[in-house]
Amino acid sequence: MGPYLLRRLLLIPPTLLGILLLNFVIIQAAPGGPVEQIMAQMGGLDSMGSTRLDTSGGGERVSGADEGGSAYRGSRGVDARFIAELEQQFGFDKPAHERFFLMVGNYLRFDLGESFFRGRSVTELILEKMPVSISLGLWSTLLIYLISIPLGIHKAIRHGSRFDVWTSSVVIIGSVMPSPVFCLPSC
Repeated sequence: MGPYLLRRLLLIPPTLLGILLLNFVIIQAAPGGPVEQIMAQMGGLDSMGSTRLDTSGGGERVSGADEGGSAYRGSRGVDARFIAELEQQFGFDKPAHERFFLMVGNYLRFDLGESFFRGRSVTELILEKMPVSISLGLWSTLLIYLISIPLGIHKAIRHGSRFDVWTSSVVIIGSVMPSPVFCLPSC
């Protein structure tokens, strides 16, 4: 039992590192980074519809720079120094591997950074919403156990009856249905 637990505990760090790496790669590949969004807001455009053609820079870039020297979409008429300042602010002036290790280091120090949309510390936002999340988790767990334990006892007592078959069918169908099907129109 001891070696098994030790192996499981030793698998935690590489698993977390793999999840962080996969998440980082997906975020870097997604179009519409913060620099692109700021430029779109300045130009009154929506950056979500644009596509990334060159993913090496961490922001949304197109092949071939415009006259200002920037390779970002929507950067025409924007000062190149301003774009460079934005890239430095968001860390896109560094290569991807440096940004990844910087991110991991910040996570190890529980420094989750500042929210792009709220302008506040992410840790503050998490702590602010934590009571509601804990409350919902506890109430849903209580509700689940208040329903499932009596239902399980009743099904065990009446094994093979119509009630057993009917409830098993409902549980199976309910578990394979997408959740929006059960959602009321007000959801």
